Amino acid sequence: MVLDANDREVIEACQRGDYDAFRLLFETYKDRVYSIALRYSGDEAAAMDIAQETFLKLLSSIQSFRGDSSLETWLYRIVVNRCLDHQRSSRKLMPFIQDFLDAGENQLKKLLRAEVENDVQGIVGKLPADQRIVIVLRYTEGLSYEEIAAILNCSKGTVASRLNRAHSVLERRLSHLRGAWGGGNVD
Repeated sequence: MVLDANDREVIEACQRGDYDAFRLLFETYKDRVYSIALRYSGDEAAAMDIAQETFLKLLSSIQSFRGDSSLETWLYRIVVNRCLDHQRSSRKLMPFIQDFLDAGENQLKKLLRAEVENDVQGIVGKLPADQRIVIVLRYTEGLSYEEIAAILNCSKGTVASRLNRAHSVLERRLSHLRGAWGGGNVD
């Protein structure tokens, strides 16, 4: 996706050193960047650090942005790299599943769901970084294979392969949960 005229104007203003333009980019993308960082790191403080590092990197490298890809794709690539750098330096686990419990669920079902979510979080957190990041981008951010490939600078086939390997690991390691919801239905 190529930038539209308004995006180009904002980026060009940033490249000229216009901090108001950079503030606009920050305000536009801060929640998405933080969300990716939080889902990857599982720690609010770490996610804040990753988000700050992402925007510092954006500010320091905006001059090199040529517009060959969308700004959003370029920014995703930066946040993914910051996440992977953080993972390499701290080796923290990522929580993956959020609590989507309905208000009407009874306590027993809430406890069972929390236990299952903890199992899933632990297993996803142990996936190799390349598989974990495609899971985060695909299922928490809802990105397409094409978007993930652009962000990770790899082919759609590589994205599909990494997702397939992650799915296989998750299926194998979570098979004990199939009966936990009475026939496998979690609804």
